[in-house]
Amino acid sequence: MPEKILITGGSGLVGTRLSEMLIDQGYEVAHLSRDPDKFSKYKSFRWDIKEQYIDENAIAYADYIIHLAGAGVADEKWTEERKQVILNSRVDSANLLHKCLQKVENHVKGIISASAVGIYGDSGDQLVSEESIEADDFLAEVCKAWEQSAWQFKNLDLRTVILRLGIVLSKEGGALPQMAKPIKMMAGAPLGSGKQFMSWIHIDDACRLFIRAIEDTQMEGVYNAVAPHPVTNKEFTKELAEAMHKPLVLPKVPEFALNLVLGKKSEVILASQRVSANKVLQTGFTFEYNYLDEALESFYAEK
Repeated sequence: MPEKILITGGSGLVGTRLSEMLIDQGYEVAHLSRDPDKFSKYKSFRWDIKEQYIDENAIAYADYIIHLAGAGVADEKWTEERKQVILNSRVDSANLLHKCLQKVENHVKGIISASAVGIYGDSGDQLVSEESIEADDFLAEVCKAWEQSAWQFKNLDLRTVILRLGIVLSKEGGALPQMAKPIKMMAGAPLGSGKQFMSWIHIDDACRLFIRAIEDTQMEGVYNAVAPHPVTNKEFTKELAEAMHKPLVLPKVPEFALNLVLGKKSEVILASQRVSANKVLQTGFTFEYNYLDEALESFYAEK
């Protein structure tokens, strides 16, 4: 019998690709959705976080739950209201799952939850690992609350894995198309000082890591989901321009201009995060895309 994977946030960037890859590998996949009647390739169960409702059949269905749900951090300006949405969408959804798992008879063996390297804050060029001190800016606080809400599954004797994602590279959405836009228009430039480190991961490697967390029952606890070779923003911009066969024309985009346009959200772009992939490598996981040029080529090479 193929194992059944229930995904929250299944229609998001990672969820979409992960669902495809799971199906390719012979798993069954179902999504939790606010609107399960909407056309979907996958079996869908209704849930409503505001109403604290989950179709109990979803919990009874699952062998594993992958928790990706959460409002996009870079989608809108960070008003106080939006910050609350970013936080609640992650925590309330985990709390709801936890409550239902206690109530409904189930055969769930484990939970794999997303988190983010934002938990380390702006750490300059210091290499940070899973044991490093957590920051206390807004994104770090969100990540901490997110992880705490995922940790509760351990008290139900469920194997719990938390993957702290770096910048997930995909042509379908997220940061890459945003960064490619100015380069396409011949207006590409490093952002801020350009010295800030970016810890990235190719979307396929990120999804393979979630699948690995299902299959490798030794995996438990927190892992950084980042490729082994982080780069500075300046290097990233240069490699991206090369992959797109475009010149880099402008000097750096000054910090104050970014703050003007993005407000507090510029923290996401200007924070330096040089994150270690060692713990994941020690599990024997091999990255398909170890270096940025390989990852970018997979998106921009003439096919």
